[in-house]
Amino acid sequence: MKVRGRRKLLLQQFDENMANLDRSLSALRYSYSKCITIYEKALFDNSEQESLEALTSRFARTSDIFTQKVLKTLFALIQENPKTFLDAANLLEKIEIVDNADDLLNIRELRNQIAHEYVNDDLHALFSDVVRFVPEIERIVDKLKSYMINKEITID
Repeated sequence: MKVRGRRKLLLQQFDENMANLDRSLSALRYSYSKCITIYEKALFDNSEQESLEALTSRFARTSDIFTQKVLKTLFALIQENPKTFLDAANLLEKIEIVDNADDLLNIRELRNQIAHEYVNDDLHALFSDVVRFVPEIERIVDKLKSYMINKEITID
C-alpha cells in the first residue's frame, strides 16, 4: 500500500478511536459529576456504591481506549514505535501531550487496579484516586487534540 493510502487509513482509524474516546469521556464526566460530592463519605448506600462503581468502570474503559487504541494510531501516524508503556509515557511527555510521564503511568496502574480488583480492601482510596485522575485524563485528551491541530497531522 502506498504511503499516502496507509496514512489516510491511519487518520481514519485515529478519528474513529477519538470518537470512541470522546463518547467514553462523556460518560466518565457524567459519572464524575455524580460522584464528586459522595466519594469521601465513610459509608455508601447502594445507589452511591453503584454510581462509584460506574465511575471506576468508565475510568478504566476511557483509559483503555486512550492507551490501547488512540496512542497506537498516534504513534503510527508520527512514525514512533515505543517498545514499552514507559517509553510511550516518556515520549508523550517529550512531545508535551502529558505534563509528567508519571501521571500516565499512575492512570495505567489505577486502571489495572480496577480491572484486576487489587484493592478490594480500600475502596475509598480507589474512588479517591479515580476522582483525582479524571481531570488529568481530560487534560491529556485536550492536549492530544491540540497537538494534532498544531502539528497539522492530516492527510497530505
